[in-house]
Amino acid sequence: MPDPIEFASASPRFALPLLHAGQAQKEVFVNEATMLTDLLLHCTVLGETATPAQNAQENDTWIVAPGATGEWAGHDAHIAVQRSGAWVFIPPRDGMRVFNRASGAGMLFFGYWRKGSIPVEPLGGSSVDGEARTAINDLVSALQALGILPME
Repeated sequence: MPDPIEFASASPRFALPLLHAGQAQKEVFVNEATMLTDLLLHCTVLGETATPAQNAQENDTWIVAPGATGEWAGHDAHIAVQRSGAWVFIPPRDGMRVFNRASGAGMLFFGYWRKGSIPVEPLGGSSVDGEARTAINDLVSALQALGILPME
């Protein structure tokens, strides 16, 4: 598996290559920066898994789940993208957000990938407040529509 291109001078957050005056082959640097920017800007992943997708298409993007195996071993929590028949791994940064198409909800990275979960509807008790339960269900539906909570 080819490693990503290493650049001598790169941006601090995502290692986007920086150009130098009079530099030869500028298109290599510009194209790599454009590809990474395209991937990371409003990032969408197909899902989260610990095993590489068998029939991945060019530019398919995944979150590498903990306990990754095969080509993904050692890249837990990274964003894996299929490029030119190989996997390229991008380490996430705190505050990074992605949209997970499998769950229909956003994920936030802060030390690990965080994702919302649907609260359990309260059951029982000595009195049932139907209006409060309706309001909670409406709130959950609104958060799902915004992609903050996963769809069921």
